[in-house]
Amino acid sequence: MVPSFLARERTVAGTGYSRWLIPPAALAVHLCIGQVYATSVYKTALVQHFDASLTAVGVIFSIAIVMLGLSAAVAGTWVDTNGPRAAMFVSACFWSVGFLVGAVGIGTGHLWLVYLGYGFIGGIGLGIGYISPVSTLIKWFPDRPGLATGMAIMGFGGGALIASPLSARLLGLYDASYDATDPTSVADGHAVMLLFVTLGIVYFCFMMFGAVTVRVPAEGWKPEGFDPSQVASRSLVTTASVSAANAIRTPQFWLLWTVLFCNVTAGIGILEQAAPMIQDFFRDGSTSSVSAAAAAGFVGLLSIANMTGRFVWSSTSDVIGRKPIYVLYLGVGLVLYVLLALFGSSTTGLFVLLAAVIISFYGGGFATVPAYLRDLFGTFQVGAIHGRLLTAWSAAGVAGPLIVNKFLDARGTPGELVAADYRPALLTMVVLLAIGSVANLLIRPVDSRFHEPERDPQIEEARG
Repeated sequence: MVPSFLARERTVAGTGYSRWLIPPAALAVHLCIGQVYATSVYKTALVQHFDASLTAVGVIFSIAIVMLGLSAAVAGTWVDTNGPRAAMFVSACFWSVGFLVGAVGIGTGHLWLVYLGYGFIGGIGLGIGYISPVSTLIKWFPDRPGLATGMAIMGFGGGALIASPLSARLLGLYDASYDATDPTSVADGHAVMLLFVTLGIVYFCFMMFGAVTVRVPAEGWKPEGFDPSQVASRSLVTTASVSAANAIRTPQFWLLWTVLFCNVTAGIGILEQAAPMIQDFFRDGSTSSVSAAAAAGFVGLLSIANMTGRFVWSSTSDVIGRKPIYVLYLGVGLVLYVLLALFGSSTTGLFVLLAAVIISFYGGGFATVPAYLRDLFGTFQVGAIHGRLLTAWSAAGVAGPLIVNKFLDARGTPGELVAADYRPALLTMVVLLAIGSVANLLIRPVDSRFHEPERDPQIEEARG
């Protein structure tokens, strides 16, 4: 049960409501929770403040991603039943409280409180917020599900585009001795604490805008001129319905789980280490030719690539199909990782180009997967199925940073690493992408024995 002002029936759109108002509401949430991709900006500051290793601080990010997947899996059916407004409200509360508890941990010098706040509590907000608009978007855009989910989910990829420069600016404001243009300058713990407080308050306000403005379509609504039979004629697309309970019993679900896990693990390996990575790749002795400000700019550039990939590649999947687009993400991505590992340190231009395209595939994989699920399992409980599939993200959130940080901790200390130190980790990602490619090629239509009896999926979803 939820309060009446959050109830699903209070959010049903009236006659004449434009479906193009839904993506901005979803973006208001996803741009805020996408801040999780900007943690590398203050990662070194936390390492010094807590006198901890890269791996220990990287656990904060890993816990957040683990809780994202677990909360999405557990709350998926609840989100489908109660609607996007209730989900966005709950997400805003958990995400903001997570920042505030994390700030207490930084201020008191207790790393476990940062794990609890930003990682555990904030991670719950991440998961619920991430899936909150997905089922709604697919129902508003049955003719172009890839485009619809791409428009919203690109906000999650673009969150660092705002958070990265904003964090650098706020750290400079809160710590007068911090110079973002100086690669040796590191903000103090007090500044990071104030940063967390500021972000927690600001993000809550923006996420509430999304919660207030979102709407669900009325029963039986469909876009003018939309013919479901045209969509159903495409490869792997079904008009049948599969419940969330039955979906996890199919080989297709677990093959797609493997695909997502491999693609995400490879991408997180770069994103979580992005700012120091570009400095290390172009380090000459003890000095990097890339400043801290430029490194933060690189994080922002990757955010653009992540965001753009989520929109462009997922929209492309509406034309060429979901399976072929994942061949691109995984197969071409594999080649790009090899090039990055072997030749990425030759020029900054080549490094940035390879990393940007890789991250665009990473983002595209996230934005395309809800449409892939809709094609395979129908619209009946696609939100709940999506939530369960995001456990792959949880596993990748542990595996990606762990692989990279363990290799780097074994090779040297932060601030002294070079490009060759990253090579073993990057080549490990190549193997994962090869495994994901095979899993994608094995996906076939879901057997009819898993289908629900004939019924109207939209009516069933509205009834919960």
